Amino acid sequence: MTENHPTLGVLDDHCPLRMMFDLVGDRWTSIVLFVIGSEVKRYSDLHRQIPGVSKKMLTQTLRNLQRNGLVVRKVYPVVPPKTEYRLTPLGVSILDPIQRLADWAVAHQSELRGIYTGKPSVPDGISAADDLVGESMSSTRNPTSVMES
Repeated sequence: MTENHPTLGVLDDHCPLRMMFDLVGDRWTSIVLFVIGSEVKRYSDLHRQIPGVSKKMLTQTLRNLQRNGLVVRKVYPVVPPKTEYRLTPLGVSILDPIQRLADWAVAHQSELRGIYTGKPSVPDGISAADDLVGESMSSTRNPTSVMES
């Protein structure tokens, strides 16, 4: 399932992993892409379907997505103004990884709730201190190992 990638440090500007996270790693971008999905969405629909996003942040996120080639914006010359958004082929291509992250979030929702409430769960038989020591010694936590696997 994993592909061989040239060994690049995650901090390298040319690392594809870093470029991808720079592109979709902020608070709202992945959510907006997920909500648009394979449909055409009006601005008001997006704002209504994404609780907590301000109009300013939604507008900035949509502009960034459009500038980066992930979303196409179509404005109709009517009163009141009508604006629609749809994903480009590049935007559609990132839906599958976002869907897999969404599936992971559903499968781990109790752990995620614990993290957000300040009470992360620790697997039975492992103390939090043991877990941290094990993680710090594991090469799987090394970001550069992602590029090598």
